[in-house]
Amino acid sequence: MNEDSEILVNCDNEGIMIITLNRPNVKNAFSNTLISSLEKAFINAEQDEKIKCVITTGGLDVYAAGSDISQLKTRPTHGGVADIRFSNWDTIEKFSKPVVAAVNGYALGGGCELAMLADIIIAGESAKFGLPEVRLGLFPGLGGTQRLIRSVGKSLAMKVILAAEFIDASEALRNGLVAEVTKNESTLKRSIEIANKIASMPPLAIKTAKKVVLQSFETSLSSGLHYERSANLSLYNTYDKNEGVTAFLEKRKPKWKGE
Repeated sequence: MNEDSEILVNCDNEGIMIITLNRPNVKNAFSNTLISSLEKAFINAEQDEKIKCVITTGGLDVYAAGSDISQLKTRPTHGGVADIRFSNWDTIEKFSKPVVAAVNGYALGGGCELAMLADIIIAGESAKFGLPEVRLGLFPGLGGTQRLIRSVGKSLAMKVILAAEFIDASEALRNGLVAEVTKNESTLKRSIEIANKIASMPPLAIKTAKKVVLQSFETSLSSGLHYERSANLSLYNTYDKNEGVTAFLEKRKPKWKGE
């Protein structure tokens, strides 16, 4: 396990990087340095061919309670720290490999937005999601207004954002914000199980599939179907596709190369 002051990075599970937010005294609230550390971890995971999937978590009690309010008074609106913070976040958003969020307790503000960057959210029974920035005279500014509505629809998203009400784990599951709800003590274990399955798949197909699914938010159905077809055809002459078909016919485990 490698330790940064505000995050813990664990690569003990083959093919998986587990990033644990590590500011327990402030419920893992985001400082400028924590966001920077997160960016560095995601850059390392992007560049490391051995890493096939990333898990983000805050531990057993809390995921992240949003931004560190003590830094809001002095944070500039643009330039300097503000531009660096958005640049950090943009890097995390563009991460090409699958991400699983293991969420226990509060995932509020930036914490909710980080969870929504994940491709799959596994929630513990104690999980509560919210975007309460209006209480500070602000509104969600790291993708919350755009991603929540795509997950739960207009009415519920508006209630969460405008009334600053939280969504508990069962409501998040009913409305499509999370994939599963587990016991709190099983959230990370279940996330690792899913990450292990992803890590066992052909990496080129996984990265392409993620890219195509996310493209559906950016385009019309007809354009999305065309994009899907082109991306699918691009895999037909790859080593992994040929290996997958051959291994299936020979009834053996495939050996992927990501080529």
